[in-house]
Amino acid sequence: MSSSLPKEGNRGKIKMEGIEGDASVGEAVRYTLNPTRIYSEDILFCVDVDAESLVEMKTAGVTRLDSIKQAILLFVNSKLSINPDHRFAFATLSKSASWLRKEFCSDVESTIAAVRALSATTVSSGQADLTNLFRLAAHETKKSRAQNRILRVILIYCRSSIRPLHQWPVNQKLFTLDVMYLHDKPGPDNCPQAVYDALVDALEHVSEYEGYIHESGHGLPRTLFRFMSMLLCHPQQRCPQEDCDIPKPLMKKSAEPANVEDTVHVSTSR
Repeated sequence: MSSSLPKEGNRGKIKMEGIEGDASVGEAVRYTLNPTRIYSEDILFCVDVDAESLVEMKTAGVTRLDSIKQAILLFVNSKLSINPDHRFAFATLSKSASWLRKEFCSDVESTIAAVRALSATTVSSGQADLTNLFRLAAHETKKSRAQNRILRVILIYCRSSIRPLHQWPVNQKLFTLDVMYLHDKPGPDNCPQAVYDALVDALEHVSEYEGYIHESGHGLPRTLFRFMSMLLCHPQQRCPQEDCDIPKPLMKKSAEPANVEDTVHVSTSR
């Protein structure tokens, strides 16, 4: 499967407030952007603990859940280095969402303990209902806003053939939802594209700011780490995901010829 599955819906629009423009014929356009306060985040990680989270990655002896734990710790340490006022809480997803650690805090040792407590079931949980996750997030959003903070949910989902469900009002966009989707390659027994489309639908349905979704069917831990690092960006400072061109590819520069004067450059253009 390609690393960039087609996305449903129009994810290319973002509302920008406080921008004013004035242009006349033959004159340069001048813009002013009103200052906006960037709020500290309360970030709720919700980790899928279905049996598919125990699928082994391409690194021998490392499961998806093992890599997810490493990715979360990498994210938390990096996020706190940007702003030590960010806070984190944890939930798990089986048939529905439930708390693992309800209190939001920025203590790294507490985060390590919560991550170590993550464990998966050995049997399939069946269909996942995201409704309770959204309820938990909406309830916590009220507390966050009362403290001049914003809330974000990062859902890490691992089921290759089971589309998540949700029942949520269209007009209630109270928090931002990001999704990291790890899956098997397409086959007769799974349909990761349909699952991905359902996750995109959920993201667009509930997100207050621009939510990002990444997916990987390669089974490489470094791919997960790269995508999680892209989720470090603050929801209030994001461009539409399709306009996000980071990280930049690292291309090797061709070696300089020993004698430039003796080198003939042939153009392949016609």
